[in-house]
Amino acid sequence: MPFTDRDIQALLAGCHRDPFSVLGPHRDRDGVFRVRVFQPGAATLEARTGDGTGVLAQFVQRHPAGLFEAALASPDDDYRLLARWQDGTTTLLDDPYRHPLLLAEADLWWFNEGTLLRPHRVLGAELIESRGISGTRFAVWAPHATSVSIVGDFNFWDDRRHPMRLRQGSGIWEIFLPDVGEGALYKFSLRDNKGQSLGQKADPFARRAEYRPATASVVTRLPAPAPALRRRHANAVDAPISIYEVHAPSWRLPKDPGRRFADWDELASTLVPYAADLGFTHIELMPVSEYPFDASWGYQPTALYAPSARFGDPSGLGRFVAACHHAGLGLIIDWVPGHFPSDAHGLARFDGSALYEYADPREGFHPDWNTLIYDFAKPQVSNFLIGSALYWLETWGVDGLRIDAVASMLHRDYSRREGEWLPNVRGGRENLEAIAFLRRLHSALAKECPDAITIAEESTTFPRVSRPVAEDGLGFNYKWNMGWMNDSLRYIAREPAQRRYHHNEMTFGLMYAFSEHFVLAISHDEVVHGKRSLLERMPGDEWQRFATLRAYLGFMFGHPGKKLLFMGCEFAQIREWNYETELDWHLLERSAHSGVQHLVRDLNRLLREKPALHRRDFDPAGFQWIDVSDHERSVFAFLRREEVTATPLIVVSHFTTAVHEGYRLGVPEPGVYRECLNTDSEYYGGTNVGTTLGKATSEPVPAHGYKQSIVLRLPPLATVFIERMT
Repeated sequence: MPFTDRDIQALLAGCHRDPFSVLGPHRDRDGVFRVRVFQPGAATLEARTGDGTGVLAQFVQRHPAGLFEAALASPDDDYRLLARWQDGTTTLLDDPYRHPLLLAEADLWWFNEGTLLRPHRVLGAELIESRGISGTRFAVWAPHATSVSIVGDFNFWDDRRHPMRLRQGSGIWEIFLPDVGEGALYKFSLRDNKGQSLGQKADPFARRAEYRPATASVVTRLPAPAPALRRRHANAVDAPISIYEVHAPSWRLPKDPGRRFADWDELASTLVPYAADLGFTHIELMPVSEYPFDASWGYQPTALYAPSARFGDPSGLGRFVAACHHAGLGLIIDWVPGHFPSDAHGLARFDGSALYEYADPREGFHPDWNTLIYDFAKPQVSNFLIGSALYWLETWGVDGLRIDAVASMLHRDYSRREGEWLPNVRGGRENLEAIAFLRRLHSALAKECPDAITIAEESTTFPRVSRPVAEDGLGFNYKWNMGWMNDSLRYIAREPAQRRYHHNEMTFGLMYAFSEHFVLAISHDEVVHGKRSLLERMPGDEWQRFATLRAYLGFMFGHPGKKLLFMGCEFAQIREWNYETELDWHLLERSAHSGVQHLVRDLNRLLREKPALHRRDFDPAGFQWIDVSDHERSVFAFLRREEVTATPLIVVSHFTTAVHEGYRLGVPEPGVYRECLNTDSEYYGGTNVGTTLGKATSEPVPAHGYKQSIVLRLPPLATVFIERMT
């Protein structure tokens, strides 16, 4: 095609719609092969042979801004460019515009159809070879842009130097840049459908990002996939699961005072052995994909494929995961597919249109967090998100994803007043596209990563959240039990004398405990924003607060459901969590705090060693009340069973300050019963009240519907685990 003044002006302005049609080698109408190069700052250019030694042609300058042209004998010449700069130095360059199309048409089609499960292998920055030359292939989805350029530290961030080519019909732009290697910084410079500049955007598929507050993406090699997960039993519904939730930046500050954040290797050497020693089965990390704003705690990510630069080189994540697995710990990460921040360098109006988000703010803007909501109806957006989930599970080998803010995804009216939301096509409040997305996600994960788990943070009564997609569920493996958390925390915050009037706050959870696969979660949200720490919620003097906390933890570990504790709760952190500083580790010098830590270690041990406490977490046959109605004494007594015919474990929780002498408790079988854990033990900081020698022999005295009973000395503000001796 002819090369016109309009082409020249468009190249000089960095807004040419089809740069490959005019740059690189082309046959002119007269049959001559010409190479056109735009190289601002070059004084002269020569076309050299591939090894740089032979001269093929001298370029003539078509425009003083740096546009050059030369005639070649053949379009197949393996030429290089020798640029002599204004200061007299020279550089041998390869010409990006001589390289062919590299993206397969099938991949482009599958991405737009929404069936390209691993789009990060196609889009983003990929270190590859083209025509024997090493470099980086860049690709980005921007269907409404009129031009896209790759900019970076390799081209002075100049959007005129490397405009990309649009693959027709796909909305995807690509270019191969020779000699751009690992560690190069880059962004995409885009213009909207009116030709207006949108500035520079980070790569949505970047696998590495700059350390905040810088926002560039970083070229990095795609790691080899982690070894296939073989942790199905450890993640199973009948397994003991106790999760230690961690905000990595504030768990411990780094030993080096010159760094703000501990890196992955430091976390592997400190956090992993600590969690393993306390008997937790899993660590859950609050979001570690890149995010710009520390105060968002990671819940406003801008790079869903990039481990945050706060923790060092991404390769360190692989070593951290391996350390977890070597210590027998599973690793769960928080993953945020529900919304994203409106930062200019991120996804917001990425190509000048509402590309990743819903266009209408009544669907696409989240009023609680001032964020944007993904348009789940678009197959490409769904593909982007599902690819991210698979990336963390397959590439890094994490064991599961805790999916944030699921309730906000499921309901169009979430946190909105009348008139501020749009109903679905059926006139209802459910987000049908988000529901379909979650089912697609879990169908893909069930096939590709069958040993991985997902956990929903979902606070409503939406049905069948943790049921398989084939059973008309959303497909999650587990769901946080927000109702149990709210009710039980409300109860223990009451004065002991008042608890008799609110007994149902501790018992109501058993009305629905088996409707989902629940995790009993005392998470970061419960110890921040004025809610106070778990210890500080407890009323009374110091003794009462610590005793109530220990009794509550015992009740939690006896209750059906998997367990989750936020960091600091395991040693009774006093102040609220502060994301800007580390936990108050010095508290462990006090026996009351170290006692709580000892208790958590023993509760985790008991959870693992006693199948009755975990094997039938989600089966009504695994639980039975002994006494559900002792309001006056604020006592809750129940059985946990491994099998219907097996000897059960008895749990008795007492939430007043009295010592109950001669407390008679019905038991299902005759025999000698012993305490296997008492939260009032002096080892945990308690008063050491308990049944004489920790044992009680049953008597043929009916109680609580049983023919046999035992007599206990019930300690104040305590939970006691009792088993029949074999």
